[in-house]
Amino acid sequence: MLWQADTPQNPTSESFYRFALVRERPTVTMPVMLAKKHTIVLGNEKGGSGKTTSAMHVIASLLAEGLRVGSIDLDSRQRSLSRYVENRRNWSETNDVPLAMPDHHVVDRSDADVLTEQHRAERQAFETVYAQLTAANDVIVIDSPGSDTFLSRLGHAVADTIITPMNDSFVDFDLLAQVNPDTYEVKRPSLYAEMVWDARKRRAIADGGTIDWVVMRNRLSSLDAKNKRRVEAGLEALSDRIGFRIAPGFGERVIFREMFPSGLTLLDLREKGAGGGLSMSHVAARAEVRQLIATLELPDLHPDQRQQAQA
Repeated sequence: MLWQADTPQNPTSESFYRFALVRERPTVTMPVMLAKKHTIVLGNEKGGSGKTTSAMHVIASLLAEGLRVGSIDLDSRQRSLSRYVENRRNWSETNDVPLAMPDHHVVDRSDADVLTEQHRAERQAFETVYAQLTAANDVIVIDSPGSDTFLSRLGHAVADTIITPMNDSFVDFDLLAQVNPDTYEVKRPSLYAEMVWDARKRRAIADGGTIDWVVMRNRLSSLDAKNKRRVEAGLEALSDRIGFRIAPGFGERVIFREMFPSGLTLLDLREKGAGGGLSMSHVAARAEVRQLIATLELPDLHPDQRQQAQA
């Protein structure tokens, strides 16, 4: 089956992308055609949106549920998630406090001179790591770079859930859609929305699977500003048109920035020796993390219960 869609420049009244079934099934090479586990991708074509912080808190939440979590860092230049995991391991060993750890790997960008060779090498490296983690874990979490790269597209193509953190501003909103500067009405999808659309199309062609796209508003101010209301209205209008759900993200809290050097998350503060007591701000921030996980509506990922359901 081939899923076809209206072009972004020709949206329908129902959505930007109207899918229709036709009989042809072209040959499409997906990154991974082997057995897969539920894969969560943190993606956005902009740095500073909170992808890595969100990724680590999602990982910690899944680990706290007793799941085996495989994590992949596709940004081999900055390696923000890798540094977070490394800091976590070092803090645990230094303070003799056991912390649950993901099975973490980095996929490096190829330095080949020829583009086709770069893509071949990166595809092979990604498939190898992904297959290895799939075989040994219950769920996979991928942190993608803040730019459109071949590795980022590979990661998005295997996603079951995409989480797109964005700051509460029209600067970040512009990566999802362009708006009328006078009326703030959505005109057409933008760069990252088209990338997700392409990933959804390829996934549907390959195995008939679907991708749940969740946009989370990060660094929300407690003030009820006009710009905040406009961004909220724009997201609500856009969500139905290009098919994503809106999740409450993390507020503008110092605690999220303070935890990176130690590799801790808000969920670790309950561990003996980890971070001291909880302030009201910490309690509120932990509630935001729990609310995000609940909004994702993830399937039951525990292997024993999956097997019982399939029996």
